[in-house]
Amino acid sequence: MRFLKKKLALVLLFLLALITLSGCTNLTEKANTQDTWKTIKRRGSVVVGLDDSFVPMGFRQKNGQLIGYDIDLAKAVFKQYGLKVDFQTIDWSMKETELKNGTIDLIWNGYSITSARKKKVAFSRPYLKNEQVLVTKKQYGIKSFAGIAGKTLGVQTGSTAETFLDEYPKLLKDKIKGKQAVLYDTFPNAFIDLNAGRIQGIFMDEVYARYYINHEKDKSDYQVYFDKTLPSDLFAVGLRKGDKTLRRKINQALGRMQQDGQLAKLNKKWFGTASNYLGKD
Repeated sequence: MRFLKKKLALVLLFLLALITLSGCTNLTEKANTQDTWKTIKRRGSVVVGLDDSFVPMGFRQKNGQLIGYDIDLAKAVFKQYGLKVDFQTIDWSMKETELKNGTIDLIWNGYSITSARKKKVAFSRPYLKNEQVLVTKKQYGIKSFAGIAGKTLGVQTGSTAETFLDEYPKLLKDKIKGKQAVLYDTFPNAFIDLNAGRIQGIFMDEVYARYYINHEKDKSDYQVYFDKTLPSDLFAVGLRKGDKTLRRKINQALGRMQQDGQLAKLNKKWFGTASNYLGKD
């Protein structure tokens, strides 16, 4: 009897695994083939997933209001189609899963194009150029990427910096303490530890680093370092591969905004310069 119960339990577990696998496969197929533009138009809104602590792309003020470069840009793009934008805060490490599951329609929050991400999602044309930089403080005596040797480094989970850390291990990963970075769910948490001395550097997006430092009272205490061996990374909108119409609509809207000067105005507003847009398909 005990043997039969154990066998039955194994069969049930096997069937449950098959059902789960089948569900995941169906979701992937749906994400890769279904064009949801008509559904979005009927609904009258599009859902954008973001990390709402990523300055200056999308973040909340003290009163809770959501503002930022990508907030302005997304609203301007869909205004052209008479659509409202609903912004939904998500766990950034789960962004592609949220997109595939249909919880959100777009990933739009300083989302960099990478070869690994291209396997999971489709990308719009790039609209902003970014770099991955090392941020530290003068008190830690780090003068370059090489100076991180033996020290503790922080990165955001699911970020481009985390991807670059693995793709270019000799640059930072092989040098840091334990050859393993400390992972953070948000950049503000990483800066708390940097300021407290629990880590000595953060590998991160330049756009965030510059904005954060410029709004600190002790801005002169921070240092930002680049490395020429790292490629620039490009911000774009992440979509399900089946959403070909939505991708085309976004690309057309971004193209019009480049031509009529709206993108330049946004760059000037958030970065103090109109020349940060790359402008390539």
